[in-house]
Amino acid sequence: MATRTRPRSTPAAPERPDRGPRRRLSVDERREQLIEVALDLFSRCAPDEVSIDDIAAAAGASRPLVYHYFPGKQSLYEAALRRAADELAGRFREPAEGPLSERLHRVMVRYFDFVDGHGPGFAALLRGGSVAAGSWSGAVIDEVRRAAHDEILAHLGAEDPGPRLRLTVRTWIADAEITALAWLEDRSLSREELQLRLVQEFTAALAVTASREPSLVPVLRGLLAEESPSGPAGRLLAQLGGLLADPGIADAVGRLAAEG
Repeated sequence: MATRTRPRSTPAAPERPDRGPRRRLSVDERREQLIEVALDLFSRCAPDEVSIDDIAAAAGASRPLVYHYFPGKQSLYEAALRRAADELAGRFREPAEGPLSERLHRVMVRYFDFVDGHGPGFAALLRGGSVAAGSWSGAVIDEVRRAAHDEILAHLGAEDPGPRLRLTVRTWIADAEITALAWLEDRSLSREELQLRLVQEFTAALAVTASREPSLVPVLRGLLAEESPSGPAGRLLAQLGGLLADPGIADAVGRLAAEG
């Protein structure tokens, strides 16, 4: 009978120093350990490349023991995905203190920390490229998006946000996902630049939305009043000011504004 070989992209279990007899894990501890090990493997490899044997080896457990806690790889994948989703949603939580753009920048730093640590699994999940990713996993990711959406709206402090503002927030969350996926494929642009760019794009999108939604103007005015010149929004406005100072662009803008 042929012996199964481990996929090349699947990391081997780390070697552990001999520290004497191991403490027997309780039922809850063993289940948590299997979820943590599975999450680590799914984070470093696409889900389709990880097997129950891989998880058992990394956990220092037997294949039957894994099946004792989980009926199959799908159920273990779902448990790991739920853990990852809860962690990712938590990255959007930020105290409502200080300028908005600086708050969002801290969120983006934590978001890219997660993406960097869960690269292959993050990519496979968002692209739906895994056979393990079905309607259930799609629903979990939608929960993360809704949590992020609600957190950002809370930071804006807009009472009864309308459809334009909600769309702006949803579009920005999608932009963050697309940017993160692109960065995983091609890291020619630094994550620091992309984190800043995403925050500045949200600031610009919020200004465009306020131009069409008069009720948002006081909200935008209050948010900009809290910004500092060195923050993401302040730097964006300085850059735009320099751009608009270009004679050719200034003339074009003046003409368009006059004719509009």
